[in-house]
Amino acid sequence: MLAIAGCSTTSTDMITVDRAQGSQENISSLSAVINANPNDPEGYNVRGTAYGRAGEFSRALDDFNRAIQLNPQFYQAYANRALVYRNMGKPVDAANDYNRALQINPSYDVAYIGRGNIYRQAGRTNEAFNDFSKAIELDTTDGRAYHNRGLIYQLRGQHAQAIEDFSKAISLSPNSAEPYNGRGISYVALNDDDNAFADFNRAIELNDKLAESWANQALVYERKGDKSRAYRSYSHAVRLDPNYKPAVDGASRTRATS
Repeated sequence: MLAIAGCSTTSTDMITVDRAQGSQENISSLSAVINANPNDPEGYNVRGTAYGRAGEFSRALDDFNRAIQLNPQFYQAYANRALVYRNMGKPVDAANDYNRALQINPSYDVAYIGRGNIYRQAGRTNEAFNDFSKAIELDTTDGRAYHNRGLIYQLRGQHAQAIEDFSKAISLSPNSAEPYNGRGISYVALNDDDNAFADFNRAIELNDKLAESWANQALVYERKGDKSRAYRSYSHAVRLDPNYKPAVDGASRTRATS
């Protein structure tokens, strides 16, 4: 029996470039609002978010710093600054900001999810689990809480619970590929290849640029004995991400029979 390719580690709270929100036109419009109301912290918070979406992290930090200077209790600005820090590879600064946001507002689900991701990627899975669970207890509508807790259930070998969490994440974020990948991996672990295959195919339909999705699809082909199709999917995954080890290893295993 082939081993699972590996627990999904795809992060779902990193900043992605948004051409509309991060456009110069949008930022210019937000700057005009700030110029008209220079002491309104909300304006800086919104423009900081736009700068973040544009990948201009230094300017984003400047705006969040200004928003916090104007309103030291602005917990959303702390959480937004934390996300920028995390994208800059500064998890300690990010965690400090999430902690501050939660000191101000202990019911802020976004901060629990953000801090939980920092804990999870640092291997502090119990603390991460507690943060994701707390966000869920607060009735969050953010699918990342369920997706990321599902990853921890998966890591613990609790695949039935993982599937339940991934399914909830899908219901909240039906156009996100990552929960389908996560659920599919747990289906594989339970030897439910048909449902796993359906999930991996759906993940590819939603985002055909994820190497993980193609490698997962290949894994099911391989388990079914169709090594020719498996090799093609593994090879496609390698083209998307030459450093994705499950795809590299899978292509090596199936190359001779392609």
